[in-house]
Amino acid sequence: MEETKKQHLEFIQNVITRMNTNSFQIKGMAVVIVSVLLVVYAATNNVAFIFLNIIPTILFWLLDSYYLQQERKFRGVYNNVAGIENDVEIKPYEMPIQKFNGRQYCFCKVFFQKRFFGSMELLFLFCFLVGLFCYIKIV
Repeated sequence: MEETKKQHLEFIQNVITRMNTNSFQIKGMAVVIVSVLLVVYAATNNVAFIFLNIIPTILFWLLDSYYLQQERKFRGVYNNVAGIENDVEIKPYEMPIQKFNGRQYCFCKVFFQKRFFGSMELLFLFCFLVGLFCYIKIV
């Protein structure tokens, strides 16, 4: 493999790693915010703080899905440069993610992807069920 191609693949891999790191940090921030609002609920016994968790959870879920979508697009670029797929013409050192907008790169597909207990989906379900349980218990 020529040196230019190796370096190009390395650049793309670095971007994929950054996207993955961002996604991981978003999940961590979501857990921290949910935990803080649960502590506020414990201090005040106001169920609204549990339901308030749903808003940042959905926002972080959207942001996480965005980074996962970008990561998939860069993986598509990587596969084309590496020669695994040849559906898009890519010049040396080019990263044309705008050319990767087909079905598997769609934001909605990433947002609703079938993962076995994805972390953001579980966090959303947890906040909703705990809030519902506490609301029913108070009423």
